[in-house]
Amino acid sequence: MKDLTDQQKGSLLAFVAVMFITPDSLFIRLSNIDTWGLVFYRGIIPFLSVFLVMLLIYKLNFFNILLNSGYHGIIYVVTFSITNITFVVSIQNTNVANTLLMIATAPMLSAILGAFILKEPPDKKTWISIIITFVAIVYIFYDSIKIGNFYGDILGFITAIGLAVGAITIRSAKSKNLVPAAVVGKLFVAIFALFFIESFTLVEKDLIIVPLMCILCVAIPFVLVTIAPRFIPAEEVNLFFLLETIIGPIWVWLIIKEQPSIETLQGGVIIILTIAIHSFLKLKKS
Repeated sequence: MKDLTDQQKGSLLAFVAVMFITPDSLFIRLSNIDTWGLVFYRGIIPFLSVFLVMLLIYKLNFFNILLNSGYHGIIYVVTFSITNITFVVSIQNTNVANTLLMIATAPMLSAILGAFILKEPPDKKTWISIIITFVAIVYIFYDSIKIGNFYGDILGFITAIGLAVGAITIRSAKSKNLVPAAVVGKLFVAIFALFFIESFTLVEKDLIIVPLMCILCVAIPFVLVTIAPRFIPAEEVNLFFLLETIIGPIWVWLIIKEQPSIETLQGGVIIILTIAIHSFLKLKKS
Protein backbone atom coordinates (compact mmCIF):
# COMPACT_ATOMS: atom_id res chain seq x y z
CA MET A 1 0.00 0.00 0.00
CA LYS A 2 2.93 2.36 0.62
CA ASP A 3 3.79 2.38 -3.09
CA LEU A 4 0.25 3.34 -4.16
CA THR A 5 -1.00 6.88 -4.74
CA ASP A 6 -3.88 8.24 -2.65
CA GLN A 7 -6.21 7.75 -5.62
CA GLN A 8 -5.16 4.10 -5.95
CA LYS A 9 -5.44 3.46 -2.21
CA GLY A 10 -8.91 4.97 -1.94
CA SER A 11 -10.19 3.25 -5.07
CA LEU A 12 -8.83 -0.14 -3.98
CA LEU A 13 -10.34 0.15 -0.50
CA ALA A 14 -13.74 1.21 -1.87
CA PHE A 15 -13.73 -1.54 -4.53
CA VAL A 16 -12.88 -4.33 -2.09
CA ALA A 17 -15.47 -3.03 0.39
CA VAL A 18 -18.29 -3.01 -2.15
CA MET A 19 -17.39 -6.48 -3.46
CA PHE A 20 -17.78 -7.79 0.09
CA ILE A 21 -21.13 -6.00 0.35
CA THR A 22 -22.70 -7.32 -2.89
CA PRO A 23 -24.21 -10.55 -1.40
CA ASP A 24 -25.50 -8.66 1.67
CA SER A 25 -29.04 -8.17 0.32
CA LEU A 26 -29.24 -11.88 -0.55
CA PHE A 27 -28.22 -12.88 2.99
CA ILE A 28 -30.90 -10.58 4.40
CA ARG A 29 -33.51 -12.24 2.18
CA LEU A 30 -32.33 -15.76 3.08
CA SER A 31 -32.43 -15.17 6.85
CA ASN A 32 -35.60 -16.10 8.74
CA ILE A 33 -35.01 -13.99 11.85
CA ASP A 34 -37.31 -10.99 12.40
CA THR A 35 -36.22 -7.56 11.15
CA TRP A 36 -35.14 -6.12 14.50
CA GLY A 37 -33.38 -9.33 15.49
CA LEU A 38 -31.41 -9.02 12.27
CA VAL A 39 -30.64 -5.35 12.96
CA PHE A 40 -29.44 -6.31 16.45
CA TYR A 41 -27.03 -8.99 15.25
CA ARG A 42 -25.79 -6.75 12.40
CA GLY A 43 -24.91 -4.26 15.12
CA ILE A 44 -23.53 -6.37 17.96
CA ILE A 45 -21.44 -8.93 15.98
CA PRO A 46 -19.52 -6.32 13.90
CA PHE A 47 -19.16 -4.17 17.04
CA LEU A 48 -17.56 -6.96 19.09
CA SER A 49 -15.34 -8.25 16.28
CA VAL A 50 -14.00 -4.88 15.12
CA PHE A 51 -13.79 -3.48 18.67
CA LEU A 52 -11.55 -6.39 19.76
CA VAL A 53 -9.32 -5.93 16.69
CA MET A 54 -9.10 -2.18 17.36
CA LEU A 55 -8.10 -2.84 20.98
CA LEU A 56 -5.34 -5.19 19.80
CA ILE A 57 -4.07 -2.58 17.35
CA TYR A 58 -4.53 0.65 19.30
CA LYS A 59 -4.94 -0.69 22.87
CA LEU A 60 -6.33 2.02 25.18
CA ASN A 61 -5.40 4.66 22.59
CA PHE A 62 -8.63 3.56 20.86
CA PHE A 63 -10.57 5.72 23.30
CA ASN A 64 -8.27 8.71 22.77
CA ILE A 65 -8.80 8.43 19.02
CA LEU A 66 -12.56 8.27 19.60
CA LEU A 67 -12.55 11.39 21.81
CA ASN A 68 -10.26 13.27 19.40
CA SER A 69 -12.71 12.74 16.54
CA GLY A 70 -14.77 15.57 18.08
CA TYR A 71 -18.00 16.66 16.43
CA HIS A 72 -17.04 14.80 13.25
CA GLY A 73 -17.15 11.61 15.27
CA ILE A 74 -20.56 12.44 16.72
CA ILE A 75 -22.01 13.18 13.27
CA TYR A 76 -20.54 9.96 11.89
CA VAL A 77 -21.89 7.86 14.78
CA VAL A 78 -25.40 9.24 14.16
CA THR A 79 -25.41 8.89 10.36
CA PHE A 80 -23.71 5.48 10.46
CA SER A 81 -26.27 4.18 12.95
CA ILE A 82 -29.24 5.49 10.95
CA THR A 83 -28.05 4.05 7.62
CA ASN A 84 -27.39 0.63 9.18
CA ILE A 85 -30.98 0.51 10.46
CA THR A 86 -32.77 1.99 7.46
CA PHE A 87 -30.93 -0.28 5.01
CA VAL A 88 -32.17 -3.49 6.63
CA VAL A 89 -35.74 -2.23 7.15
CA SER A 90 -35.81 -0.97 3.54
CA ILE A 91 -34.73 -4.35 2.15
CA GLN A 92 -37.50 -5.99 4.19
CA ASN A 93 -40.17 -3.64 2.79
CA THR A 94 -39.40 -3.34 -0.93
CA ASN A 95 -37.56 -5.09 -3.75
CA VAL A 96 -33.80 -5.41 -3.29
CA ALA A 97 -33.30 -3.61 -6.61
CA ASN A 98 -35.34 -0.62 -5.39
CA THR A 99 -33.28 -0.24 -2.21
CA LEU A 100 -29.98 -0.50 -4.07
CA LEU A 101 -31.10 1.98 -6.74
CA MET A 102 -31.93 4.49 -4.01
CA ILE A 103 -28.44 3.94 -2.58
CA ALA A 104 -26.97 4.51 -6.05
CA THR A 105 -27.98 8.17 -5.74
CA ALA A 106 -25.46 8.69 -2.92
CA PRO A 107 -22.73 10.08 -5.24
CA MET A 108 -25.05 12.79 -6.52
CA LEU A 109 -26.18 13.60 -2.98
CA SER A 110 -22.52 13.78 -1.93
CA ALA A 111 -21.88 16.28 -4.71
CA ILE A 112 -24.76 18.48 -3.52
CA LEU A 113 -23.65 18.35 0.12
CA GLY A 114 -20.05 18.95 -0.91
CA ALA A 115 -21.09 22.22 -2.54
CA PHE A 116 -22.55 23.55 0.72
CA ILE A 117 -20.29 21.96 3.32
CA LEU A 118 -16.90 21.61 1.63
CA LYS A 119 -17.35 24.60 -0.71
CA GLU A 120 -16.77 22.34 -3.72
CA PRO A 121 -19.65 23.31 -6.05
CA PRO A 122 -20.61 20.73 -8.71
CA ASP A 123 -19.97 21.64 -12.33
CA LYS A 124 -22.65 21.88 -15.02
CA LYS A 125 -22.39 18.17 -15.96
CA THR A 126 -22.90 17.16 -12.34
CA TRP A 127 -26.01 19.34 -11.98
CA ILE A 128 -27.48 17.81 -15.14
CA SER A 129 -26.77 14.33 -13.74
CA ILE A 130 -28.39 15.25 -10.43
CA ILE A 131 -31.58 16.44 -12.18
CA ILE A 132 -31.83 13.33 -14.38
CA THR A 133 -31.21 11.04 -11.38
CA PHE A 134 -33.86 12.87 -9.34
CA VAL A 135 -36.46 12.45 -12.11
CA ALA A 136 -35.68 8.71 -12.30
CA ILE A 137 -36.14 8.38 -8.52
CA VAL A 138 -39.52 10.11 -8.68
CA TYR A 139 -40.51 7.65 -11.44
CA ILE A 140 -39.54 4.66 -9.27
CA PHE A 141 -41.31 6.17 -6.24
CA TYR A 142 -44.50 6.58 -8.28
CA ASP A 143 -44.41 2.90 -9.21
CA SER A 144 -43.77 1.93 -5.58
CA ILE A 145 -46.83 3.88 -4.38
CA LYS A 146 -48.99 1.80 -6.74
CA ILE A 147 -47.64 -1.55 -5.49
CA GLY A 148 -47.20 -0.63 -1.83
CA ASN A 149 -43.39 -0.44 -1.62
CA PHE A 150 -43.20 3.30 -0.94
CA TYR A 151 -42.16 2.89 2.73
CA GLY A 152 -39.21 0.68 1.80
CA ASP A 153 -38.12 3.01 -1.01
CA ILE A 154 -38.19 6.06 1.27
CA LEU A 155 -35.97 4.25 3.79
CA GLY A 156 -33.63 3.31 0.93
CA PHE A 157 -33.37 6.98 -0.03
CA ILE A 158 -32.72 7.93 3.61
CA THR A 159 -29.90 5.36 3.57
CA ALA A 160 -28.43 7.11 0.54
CA ILE A 161 -28.61 10.48 2.31
CA GLY A 162 -26.88 8.95 5.34
CA LEU A 163 -24.11 7.51 3.18
CA ALA A 164 -23.60 10.89 1.53
CA VAL A 165 -23.46 12.74 4.87
CA GLY A 166 -21.10 10.13 6.29
CA ALA A 167 -18.74 10.30 3.31
CA ILE A 168 -18.68 14.11 3.42
CA THR A 169 -17.98 13.97 7.16
CA ILE A 170 -14.99 11.66 6.63
CA ARG A 171 -13.75 13.81 3.75
CA SER A 172 -13.90 16.97 5.88
CA ALA A 173 -11.97 15.23 8.68
CA LYS A 174 -9.18 13.61 6.66
CA SER A 175 -6.70 13.98 9.51
CA LYS A 176 -8.97 12.09 11.92
CA ASN A 177 -9.53 8.36 12.29
CA LEU A 178 -13.30 7.77 12.37
CA VAL A 179 -13.20 3.97 12.50
CA PRO A 180 -13.71 4.03 16.32
CA ALA A 181 -16.77 6.25 15.75
CA ALA A 182 -18.13 3.67 13.30
CA VAL A 183 -17.57 0.96 15.92
CA VAL A 184 -19.59 2.95 18.45
CA GLY A 185 -22.25 3.45 15.78
CA LYS A 186 -22.61 -0.33 15.50
CA LEU A 187 -23.12 -0.54 19.26
CA PHE A 188 -25.84 2.11 19.05
CA VAL A 189 -27.55 0.09 16.30
CA ALA A 190 -27.67 -2.97 18.56
CA ILE A 191 -28.94 -0.97 21.54
CA PHE A 192 -31.69 0.67 19.46
CA ALA A 193 -32.82 -2.72 18.12
CA LEU A 194 -33.21 -4.03 21.69
CA PHE A 195 -36.33 -1.87 22.12
CA PHE A 196 -38.12 -3.67 19.26
CA ILE A 197 -36.59 -7.15 19.06
CA GLU A 198 -38.96 -10.09 19.36
CA SER A 199 -36.47 -12.97 19.60
CA PHE A 200 -32.72 -13.50 19.89
CA THR A 201 -32.97 -17.11 18.75
CA LEU A 202 -31.01 -18.21 15.71
CA VAL A 203 -32.12 -21.57 14.30
CA GLU A 204 -31.14 -23.85 11.42
CA LYS A 205 -29.49 -21.95 8.54
CA ASP A 206 -29.56 -18.61 10.44
CA LEU A 207 -26.80 -19.99 12.69
CA ILE A 208 -24.52 -19.81 9.66
CA ILE A 209 -26.06 -17.04 7.52
CA VAL A 210 -26.32 -14.30 10.18
CA PRO A 211 -22.75 -14.49 11.61
CA LEU A 212 -21.28 -14.92 8.10
CA MET A 213 -23.22 -11.89 6.83
CA CYS A 214 -22.24 -9.78 9.84
CA ILE A 215 -18.52 -10.44 9.38
CA LEU A 216 -18.10 -10.56 5.58
CA CYS A 217 -20.79 -8.11 4.45
CA VAL A 218 -20.87 -5.71 7.41
CA ALA A 219 -17.76 -5.67 9.64
CA ILE A 220 -15.03 -5.81 6.98
CA PRO A 221 -16.68 -3.39 4.49
CA PHE A 222 -17.57 -0.73 7.06
CA VAL A 223 -13.93 -0.43 8.14
CA LEU A 224 -12.77 -0.12 4.51
CA VAL A 225 -15.51 2.36 3.54
CA THR A 226 -14.68 4.49 6.59
CA ILE A 227 -11.02 4.71 5.57
CA ALA A 228 -11.42 5.18 1.79
CA PRO A 229 -12.73 8.82 1.80
CA ARG A 230 -9.51 9.89 3.49
CA PHE A 231 -7.78 9.26 0.14
CA ILE A 232 -10.37 10.11 -2.54
CA PRO A 233 -13.42 12.44 -2.73
CA ALA A 234 -16.62 11.29 -1.03
CA GLU A 235 -18.62 11.08 -4.26
CA GLU A 236 -15.95 8.83 -5.82
CA VAL A 237 -16.23 6.39 -2.90
CA ASN A 238 -20.01 6.31 -3.25
CA LEU A 239 -19.69 5.71 -7.00
CA PHE A 240 -18.33 2.25 -6.20
CA PHE A 241 -21.74 1.41 -4.73
CA LEU A 242 -22.95 1.28 -8.34
CA LEU A 243 -21.35 -2.18 -8.39
CA GLU A 244 -23.67 -3.26 -5.59
CA THR A 245 -26.62 -1.77 -7.46
CA ILE A 246 -25.83 -4.02 -10.41
CA ILE A 247 -24.47 -7.17 -8.73
CA GLY A 248 -26.73 -7.24 -5.62
CA PRO A 249 -30.04 -7.78 -7.49
CA ILE A 250 -28.33 -10.38 -9.71
CA TRP A 251 -27.42 -12.46 -6.62
CA VAL A 252 -31.04 -12.22 -5.42
CA TRP A 253 -32.48 -13.05 -8.85
CA LEU A 254 -30.19 -16.07 -9.36
CA ILE A 255 -30.81 -17.60 -5.91
CA ILE A 256 -34.39 -16.71 -4.96
CA LYS A 257 -35.80 -15.49 -8.32
CA GLU A 258 -36.90 -12.05 -7.03
CA GLN A 259 -37.51 -9.85 -10.06
CA PRO A 260 -37.79 -6.04 -9.96
CA SER A 261 -40.68 -4.27 -11.71
CA ILE A 262 -40.35 -2.91 -15.24
CA GLU A 263 -40.49 0.65 -13.85
CA THR A 264 -37.63 -0.12 -11.46
CA LEU A 265 -35.54 -1.55 -14.30
CA GLN A 266 -36.28 1.47 -16.51
CA GLY A 267 -35.49 3.98 -13.76
CA GLY A 268 -32.45 1.96 -12.73
CA VAL A 269 -30.98 1.97 -16.23
CA ILE A 270 -31.37 5.76 -16.35
CA ILE A 271 -29.73 6.22 -12.93
CA ILE A 272 -26.82 3.87 -13.62
CA LEU A 273 -26.13 5.21 -17.13
CA THR A 274 -26.32 8.82 -15.94
CA ILE A 275 -23.86 8.29 -13.08
CA ALA A 276 -21.58 6.07 -15.19
CA ILE A 277 -21.39 8.65 -18.01
CA HIS A 278 -20.87 11.44 -15.51
CA SER A 279 -18.04 9.49 -13.84
CA PHE A 280 -16.39 8.72 -17.17
CA LEU A 281 -16.46 12.39 -18.21
CA LYS A 282 -14.97 13.47 -14.87
CA LEU A 283 -12.19 10.91 -15.05
CA LYS A 284 -11.48 11.83 -18.66
CA LYS A 285 -11.25 15.50 -17.72
CA SER A 286 -8.92 14.79 -14.80
